[in-house]
Amino acid sequence: MKQFILPSPPDSRGVVRLSGKDFHYLVRVRRLKEGAVFNALLPTGEEVRVLVQSLAGACLTGDCLPVNMVDETSLPPIILFQALPKGAKLDLIVRQAAEGGIAEIHPFVSDYSIHGTFETGRVERWRRIIREARQQSGSSIATEIAAPCTVEALLSYWETLKEQRKRPLGLIFHQEQTGPLANGGFHGYLGSDPDLVVLAVGPEGGFSPEEVAEFLTAGFKPLVMGNTILRTETAVLYGAAAVRIILLERTAWTLTDLSLTSPK
Repeated sequence: MKQFILPSPPDSRGVVRLSGKDFHYLVRVRRLKEGAVFNALLPTGEEVRVLVQSLAGACLTGDCLPVNMVDETSLPPIILFQALPKGAKLDLIVRQAAEGGIAEIHPFVSDYSIHGTFETGRVERWRRIIREARQQSGSSIATEIAAPCTVEALLSYWETLKEQRKRPLGLIFHQEQTGPLANGGFHGYLGSDPDLVVLAVGPEGGFSPEEVAEFLTAGFKPLVMGNTILRTETAVLYGAAAVRIILLERTAWTLTDLSLTSPK
């Protein structure tokens, strides 16, 4: 269901006023009229329904009404550590991550990233993409994105997260099908009931052996997704979807139930 993310909270009477691009989107694109009601999110992430009272003066004035929202806060937050890919691929990754309910996106420069000058305006562009994606998808997760950093800074942030959580889980996606890294699966790792899940995805060409060693030393678990090598933008969508589905349905499966796979 589409929803609109309010740029600022309502006033003390619960009234919001929207003009400019927001007015154009709601009135010209969504074709809302006086008396219409639309779903919206406050900056805090609280879901409300807005009753349109007036469209006078190219300003939409509406009353915020509380609703019973679907609570996704019972799920542990999912954070993405994404190595910078080529070109504009990160735009697509950011959009898919926001639609998939990723809480935080942390781009970083890896050994196989294409090095170059980073444009500071890209972060604001990514934030606009996140806002559009959340409005389109209806995600109630307030996805945040940080400016690109180094692997060292990224792993330092991971250490901070580990101090804040009781059962953090870090997964590093890689392409090796055999050897010591080819172990562990989504159900096995997520069966530990983590209170935070961090996904580390490499750029084109994956992670270097040195980077893999750094992540494993920091406590990340290795994970291979199937027997095909996925594009970096596909790996993010695949991985985030798998984690969310398993966590959402974890009460419906158990690791000890072998009846689904055992021959009769």
